[in-house]
Amino acid sequence: MGGEELSYIVDAFETNWIAPLGLHVNAFEKDLATYCGTTGATVLNSGTAAIHLALIELGVGPGDLVICQSFTFSASANPIVYLGAKPVFVDSEMETWNMCPVLLEEAIKGCISKHGKLPKAIIPVHLYGMPAKMNQIVKISNEYGVPIIEDAAESLGSKYHGKSCGSFGDYGILSFNGNKIITTSGGGAVLSNNLKSLDRIRYLATQARDDAPHYQHSEIGYNYRMSNILAGIGRGQLGVLDQRVQKRREVFDFYKKNLNGIEGLSFLDEPDGHYSNRWLTTILVDSDKCGIHREDIRLKLEENIIESRPLWKPMHQQPVFAGSDFYGDGYSNKLFESGLCLPSGSSLTQNDLNRIVEIILSLFR
Repeated sequence: MGGEELSYIVDAFETNWIAPLGLHVNAFEKDLATYCGTTGATVLNSGTAAIHLALIELGVGPGDLVICQSFTFSASANPIVYLGAKPVFVDSEMETWNMCPVLLEEAIKGCISKHGKLPKAIIPVHLYGMPAKMNQIVKISNEYGVPIIEDAAESLGSKYHGKSCGSFGDYGILSFNGNKIITTSGGGAVLSNNLKSLDRIRYLATQARDDAPHYQHSEIGYNYRMSNILAGIGRGQLGVLDQRVQKRREVFDFYKKNLNGIEGLSFLDEPDGHYSNRWLTTILVDSDKCGIHREDIRLKLEENIIESRPLWKPMHQQPVFAGSDFYGDGYSNKLFESGLCLPSGSSLTQNDLNRIVEIILSLFR
């Protein structure tokens, strides 16, 4: 916590605005939109809910196709299936590990030739805080008329050519889950320049209650809104976001400085125009060059009660998505097999970092 969250929580109690809405919800939405450079924002109870409602707003339904980055967490793809639509997975490129623009266009053409229709949406992800190649992705989106739901759940505070992640797509998606760079314990948001659309998303997120003195519903709604208390936490967290980004980048720099000399161990550098919040520091371990596997490092850290974990297992490899269309050469498979997320929390001390590095280095001596 940054220190100011409690004052907002106390205010919520003193004014008796606990849930479902309140002044902190309105203020948090305004502050998020200002920070990210969009016209508006709607805060919800999760990033998954945000993707779900964005898909609904784009008219996605049974039998539709939605292109999704394969190398991501399952929450990027699950809402596609909620709606009876079919995910079409696209592999990553080497520079950012995010959706490959070349393969994206190939996937769109494949949807047309194989299924006789365009996809309803494209979901690129800014993985681990590294911005995707949005200029190319937006160009392809415009060329084929397929809207973008930009999954920026891991990249609040990241920028692409000076513009905030989450502000490129028709909709941007944020997450404030407990493991994100700032948190409301659980929560998410939709960003957009279309205020009318955001109003409708709020309506759907509040059980789609019609404008009537009694409870009347003309369509199915959802209980997806964020409470006033959690929004108060978010306001306090947003005030320290830039400090959190600075800390995460310092953690990355420390790891790279102390581990970069090991043959076969590499880090993901920022391409020109990319500014990552470095939500998680990740490494690739080439076992052929260094004689050590990713799992050797993970298990050694685990022995010392330090958690690390493999990179995301691609969605096209997940049993639940077996049979889904996939466009790629398997680069994300290689990332999964050789990649590791190192401890990256904003609360890590210098002693913590020294200890982690020393344990890793001990494996290579």
